[in-house]
Formats: sequence, structure tokens, C-alpha cells
Amino acid sequence: MEIMELSNTDFDRNPVIAQMMLNNHEQVVFCNDNATGLKAIIAIHNTVLGPSLGGTRMWNYNNEIEALNDVLRLSRGMSYKSSVAGLNLGGGKAVIIGDAKKIKSEALLRRFGKFVNSLGGKYITAEDVAMSSRDMEIIHMETDHVSGLPENMGGSGDPSPVTAYGVYVSMKASAKETWGSDSLSGKKVLVQGIGHVGEVLVSHLTKDGAKVYINDISEERVKAVADKYKAEFIAADKMFDLDIDIYAPCALGATVNDDTLAKLKCKIICGAANNQLADETVQGVSVGKKGILYAPDFVVNAGGIINVYYELEGYNRERALAHAEKIYDTTFNLFQLAKKEGIPTYLAANRLGEQRIEAIARINAIL
Repeated sequence: MEIMELSNTDFDRNPVIAQMMLNNHEQVVFCNDNATGLKAIIAIHNTVLGPSLGGTRMWNYNNEIEALNDVLRLSRGMSYKSSVAGLNLGGGKAVIIGDAKKIKSEALLRRFGKFVNSLGGKYITAEDVAMSSRDMEIIHMETDHVSGLPENMGGSGDPSPVTAYGVYVSMKASAKETWGSDSLSGKKVLVQGIGHVGEVLVSHLTKDGAKVYINDISEERVKAVADKYKAEFIAADKMFDLDIDIYAPCALGATVNDDTLAKLKCKIICGAANNQLADETVQGVSVGKKGILYAPDFVVNAGGIINVYYELEGYNRERALAHAEKIYDTTFNLFQLAKKEGIPTYLAANRLGEQRIEAIARINAIL
């Protein structure tokens, strides 16, 4: 997929359109409702393979530009994620600007649902950061274009177990590439972020005999998970000084940046967080030069989108888990492609995602 080169004049004249042009986004919808306090952005990256599907996150961004940059990056990642996972879905994402603890309400969520509905199925929402299956249930009052609904409504409920399982098998594939065996027994793994996905990942790792270190901003979560799985807490200012085998970022993105990479002591980066590299064109190259194998995030964390995809067909957890297990082969084969082509793993993953989209676009163009 050709990357558009833009001049400063392009950005000055229309910075939003210029940002869309960089990665060929199809549509961006800005949503505002003074009565409920809703301020949201819906980004649709690509719908060649099918309707765009991606979660809605609520976050207290510093400004609208930061929110726009985040939703554009996330929606592009969803296109590639669905493509590489072999799903007939496009890539979309939404962000609601604000502190969920302060502004989230039934009225705000239902108003957001009306904006989603206005797109006529081109975008299907799901849960993401600071959103829950209960929130999807409320949004569903205003639109049918929702996934991740509670099980008692015929949905799949919490997608975290499937997401975490995909991360786990991807980590095993990364171990096989690095050490010749996919066993994680005895490996030292730092899981940064122990929300729903992170905790289930910790469960898989401890059962496999790994030594697990954990970090999270919630002291309550840290204590509960440490006690339950005999994991060891590591403070944020000590994380990147730790001598470990695998770093698993499972919270927000950009934790792999120039500063952290200079300190990071590991052989593998493989986690559930989106956009783990602050700048993929910079750290995507730097990790390899430092001898670290990076498992691209949108390949690793595809279990969530796989889970809700099967909800659209009539949910079956066994089918979703069986599909998520294929992430092992996808990850391992991606490493072989990167070695064969002599390119960074992030670029190999991008190419895989783009190739399927471009191939189906050519088929659709045939009259």
C-alpha cells in the first residue's frame, strides 16, 4: 500500500484531511453533543474486506489532536489485524474524549450509539479501554451495529480470555523462534498492565512455569493478582532495569520508545497493548538492532477481534479459541518472512496485512 507523501502546505491547509491521506483513511466522523457532554471521533480506515469493526475507548486526552492521532493509528491497526487474521472485516475505531469516571452516563452512551447508527453498518463498535460489555448493551439500545454484548443477550461477553490466549500462543511462537523451543517454563516475563487481558495472560504463564513480574497503576489489582498467581510486583521506575526474557506490554501504547529501549533487557517483546512502538519506523528498526524480537501487536492481540467476529455469526467460544490458536502459526511464519526479506518484523506484518487487502480490492474491481 503506497504511503502518501505530504508537504507542509497540505497540513497547513487542512490538517485533518492531510492526516487521513497519510494512510489512506476512508472517513472520519466528529461527534459532539452539548447536552450529554459527548465528544467523540470515529475513524474508518478501510472497508475493502468488510464493514469496519473496532472498539470504542474512553480516554481523557490532552486535546483533540492527540485523540485524532490515536484513533487514526488504532483504526489502521484494526485493518491490518483483521486482514492478517483472515477475517472479512475492515478497520475502524472510536474514541470518546473525557474521564470515564466523571462523564460516562447512559445518555452519553446512547447518544454515541445514534452516531454509530448513522453510519448504516459501515462501522461496528465494541468495547475497549474504559468501556465494558454493559456499556455495549446501552449503546445497543440505539443501534444494532455493536459487538461484545453480554452473553445473556446472545453476545460473546468479555473477549479478554480469547485475546489473552492469542497473546500466550504468540509468545510461545516467539520463544520457539528465539530459543528453539516454545516452552515458557523458567522464562522471566514482565506483564505491564494486569487488567482483564493481563491477568488471564498471567494465569497462562504461571501454569506454563514462567517466573512472572507484574506492574499496574492500580495497587488493588496488583495485590490481588500477585496473591492469586504468586507473581512479583515491580514498581514503574524499576521495570526497565529488570533483567528479563520477555516484556509483555498489556496497557496503553508507546511504552517502547527511545528512552525505555535504551534500558530494556529482554529478548522478546510480545504483549496485548496496541501501538506498543512510539514510532514504528524508528523503534521497529531499533529493537532488531538491539537483538530483541518484536512480535507486532496487531498480530499478537487479534484474539479480541476474532472473538467478536464469531459473535456476528452466532457466537461459539470453541470456534473463536480454535481460530485464535492459529495466531501461533501466523506469528512464527511472520518471523520467517522478515528473515527472508531482510526487513523488520513490524514491516513484515504491515505487508501481510496490505497484501490481502490489495488482493481483494483487485477482485472487487473486476466487473
